[in-house]
Order: sequence, then C-alpha cells, then structure tokens
Amino acid sequence: MPKRILVLATRNPGKISEFKELLSSFSVEIKSLQDFGPIPPVKEDGDTFEENAYKKAHTTAKILGFPVLADDSGLEVQALGGLPGVRSARYAGEKATDRDNNLKLLEAMKGVVDRRASFRCVICIAVPRGPALTYEEACHGEIIHEMEGDRGFGYDPIFYYPPLKKTFAQMTVEEKNRVSHRGKAAAQLRDEFDKVLLWLEQRLSEEV
Repeated sequence: MPKRILVLATRNPGKISEFKELLSSFSVEIKSLQDFGPIPPVKEDGDTFEENAYKKAHTTAKILGFPVLADDSGLEVQALGGLPGVRSARYAGEKATDRDNNLKLLEAMKGVVDRRASFRCVICIAVPRGPALTYEEACHGEIIHEMEGDRGFGYDPIFYYPPLKKTFAQMTVEEKNRVSHRGKAAAQLRDEFDKVLLWLEQRLSEEV
C-alpha cells in the first residue's frame, strides 16, 4: 500500500530538515513546497500563530489537493510585550534576513534586565475541504546579549535555553528537537499518529 503523502507548507530548508527528522517514523511520504511548481504565497495576516498556521495549511491543501502540515512559530519576548510574536519572520522588514531580525531584537533589548522569552509553535494539519488538527507547544528561555552558535535558523543564535546551557544555535539537531517548541509540538503529533492517520483517511474519503 503506497504511503499517504503529507506536504510541508514551507520552502525554508531549516524547517524542512527539522520536520523530516521529527516525522521520520511516520508512515507517510513527506514532501514540501520545494517538490511542487510555483504556487501563490499565503499571506500570513492572522493575529495569532493558530490563525496563520491554519490559513497556510488549508490554503495550500486546497491548491495542491493533498493534506498539508503547516506551522507558525515565533518568539515572544516578555519585556517587549510579546514582540516580535506573529511577525517574528518579518520583524526587521518584509525581506529581512535572520541576521537582520536578530540584530534588531538585540538592539531593542539593550540595557533590558528582564531577558525572559518563549518560542511558541502551532502545528496544523488540514485537508482540502477545511477540517484541521492543531497542536501547540512552547519553550521558555532567555535572550542573550550577542549571537552564539552557527546551527539552526531564525532567532536560534540569541535564544538561550538554561537547562542545557546552550543557545538553540549551539545544539545538535537531536538536542533541539527534544526541547524545542516545534519538537514538542511534533512529539504530540507523533504520540497520536495512529489517530491522525485514521482521521486523515476519514476526512479524505469524505472529499471523494
């Protein structure tokens, strides 16, 4: 029996690599947007991570005709009132690089004593007609004063995780997947995989 295709709604190489590792034990064939031709970008204009994750998953599923997994993740800094939040990827501008975003955040945190921050992740799996499953997790740490480490992506070089005494960018993939917001959300998904697969089969049969 051929494996069920599950599409990751991203072209981000770091995210694709992490999800493929996290979902490697699943009985599904993992593809990403890199495996398809150009499709219209989904405007992430929701007020919450959940709204954005669902919009990406559902819109992409409708276009491609496959079940789609999307996540919306971001960094919430206590002293900045939760910023950059849902605008984490665009904090320093629409075409900002990871370095641009990191430098802007470090500048905003100059002289700030309270360095507490949390990474949040919402994973959404949607089928073309609209029904979806959602998983949410967080990882708590703090913002350090300069970038450290050369692994990972996004804000990983400035997010310090006290229990391991490392930034996310200093961790191995295995270490990060064990403790990260995305890793823990994917672990939730993994733990319910049999139910998820059954749910997908039921929802997709309704679409025939």
